[in-house]
Amino acid sequence: MRKLSLSKAFTLIEPGPVVLVTTHDGKKHNVMTISWTMVLDFTPAFAMTTGAWNHSFAALEKKRECVIAIPTVDLLDEVVGIGTCSGADTDKFARFNLTPLRGKFVRAPLIKECLANIECKVVDIVRRHSIVVLEALAAYVNPARKEKRTLHAVGDGTFIVDGRRLDRRKMMAAKLPEGV
Repeated sequence: MRKLSLSKAFTLIEPGPVVLVTTHDGKKHNVMTISWTMVLDFTPAFAMTTGAWNHSFAALEKKRECVIAIPTVDLLDEVVGIGTCSGADTDKFARFNLTPLRGKFVRAPLIKECLANIECKVVDIVRRHSIVVLEALAAYVNPARKEKRTLHAVGDGTFIVDGRRLDRRKMMAAKLPEGV
């Protein structure tokens, strides 16, 4: 084993796919890239790390809603571009040619180009750790989308792409909730 700096330890545990989170502040849509997300349990509860350093955080805090949009590998340049500019001075939907779609429960838009979208309400903000806890209200997937591989950020500017799916459903059947 070779020693690794603790400042790089986070690159060993990537939490899930990179997502795009949309908000609406009452006047305009915005979108940010988030790479630190997690599922909280088998209920539709999620968490993400963000805070006042992201322009969208003010809308999350004020309106208490968002959409988690799940991009695929073919959108990598858009995902990185969205994450490296600010909605304070950029209309990211226009700049990155994203199509906003109206959701059923929240004013924040779904993103047509993404593989899936989840409408959410903010149920808690844990300021000490910059964690926003979300409850899903509705979820949508685009089965016509040919590209289905998602992106995983390592944290150092590199990404891993989903690969082959390995099926162990039979082995795990006793641990999976009904219908999953």
